[in-house]
Amino acid sequence: MSSDHTPAASYVVIDVEATCDDGGGVPRHEMEIIEIGAVLVAAGTLQPVDEFQSFIRPVRHARLTPFCTRLTSITQDDVDAASGFVQVFDRLCQWIATHPAPHVFCSWGDYDQNQFRQDCGFHGVPYALPHRHLNLKRAFSQQLGISKKLGMSGALAHVGLPLAGTHHRGIDDARNIARLLPFALGRGEGERVKG
Repeated sequence: MSSDHTPAASYVVIDVEATCDDGGGVPRHEMEIIEIGAVLVAAGTLQPVDEFQSFIRPVRHARLTPFCTRLTSITQDDVDAASGFVQVFDRLCQWIATHPAPHVFCSWGDYDQNQFRQDCGFHGVPYALPHRHLNLKRAFSQQLGISKKLGMSGALAHVGLPLAGTHHRGIDDARNIARLLPFALGRGEGERVKG
């Protein structure tokens, strides 16, 4: 997170899925976002108050690989019917702006922020997400005093929460990460499932 310590009014939890291939057919620098899932969480209550979800039509590797579809469950029809990155990114930024500021962009690791920057650069549009970013994977480990950086599903298991929805779908992962936000902020003991 930046040095700006103004208290957040809203946490914007975002997870993206992108074009990918297990055989090297989609190089890392050519990956493109194909789904944005976002959950807006009120800072005061840490409760979700709104959601944003959209598929995106890729242009560099317009045909999804079988690996990508297996991993994400996103189909070719899903992305073929979608708008391009520029339009969807604009809708996302407008959606964020309708909620109380200041906003903090939260994601599980730095990948999502980096992928947004890459796609914005490729499409020639300004990176307009909140400038404050919180790497929840790092914050979660720090708050719970564990040296290992857990994946999202491992973090859920660590605090006794079940994985909900379909893993590697942007909106479902964003919802699960939003459930981990209180733990990453040191406010999650009351949410822990008693076994």
